[in-house]
Amino acid sequence: MTAAAARYLVKLSRPRFWLYLAGPVAVGVVYGAASTADLFTPTTLTLFAYFLLPANVLLYGVNDVFDADVDVENPKKEGREVRYGGNRLVPVAVGVNGLLVLAPTALTPPLAWPWLAGFLALGVAYSAPPFRLKVHPPLDSLSNGLYVLPGAAAYAAVAGAHPPLLAVVGGWLWTMAMHTFSAIPDIEPDRRAGIETTATALGEGATYAYCAACWALAAVAFGLLDVRLGVLIGLYPVGVVLVARSSVAADRAYWWFPAVNTVVGALITMGGLWGLVHG
Repeated sequence: MTAAAARYLVKLSRPRFWLYLAGPVAVGVVYGAASTADLFTPTTLTLFAYFLLPANVLLYGVNDVFDADVDVENPKKEGREVRYGGNRLVPVAVGVNGLLVLAPTALTPPLAWPWLAGFLALGVAYSAPPFRLKVHPPLDSLSNGLYVLPGAAAYAAVAGAHPPLLAVVGGWLWTMAMHTFSAIPDIEPDRRAGIETTATALGEGATYAYCAACWALAAVAFGLLDVRLGVLIGLYPVGVVLVARSSVAADRAYWWFPAVNTVVGALITMGGLWGLVHG
């Protein structure tokens, strides 16, 4: 592979979003661990490495291949992201990176396999025919729970048990809100391209309300596990209301979220580490 091809694939994989898949792995490992010896093992490191880059090439590569015609109207592709133009490298990279999931699968117990399989199934079905969930509201929003599944797999691999249901539900609602908020800047381009999403169906104002409601429910779910988690996640619906009532455009606020989510994820992880060391 040439250096230019490698740079293209890295840009395609959306580096600013890498932690959206790898971050949940770190959280799952920390909260599934019984001791610090469980944190850095061949299994946990392989899971983190797979979901840091290969899984993102798979997820966004499938998306770009099947969204090539839609992305002509998408302003996000101007500079920050690449437009797929028929490069044969992308389908090959998608296939290879899909097969690379065999590495973490081989190292994890069968308990984690349904979570890994769920990620692959939803990651492909979200963009690819015949399901193409992304153009069938509200399935486009619901299916984005796929971002929770790496963390669930990591927790299962380390703890030897499935993660708490409330954590999965809270994380699923969080990702639904995050995905739908990110679709607000695409409302007009998607409508021009004839694409239906939860955001195009609701319109901008109602989509803000939908995101706030999902994040509020996520805060309740996490709060039932730990009130501190509930308070932290409860900042999201407040933020949505502030953005909706301000002059800040959704497409500008959208670019803040990777930084915000990284900080929140780091706080959750550090809280887990504190409990692991001092609990």
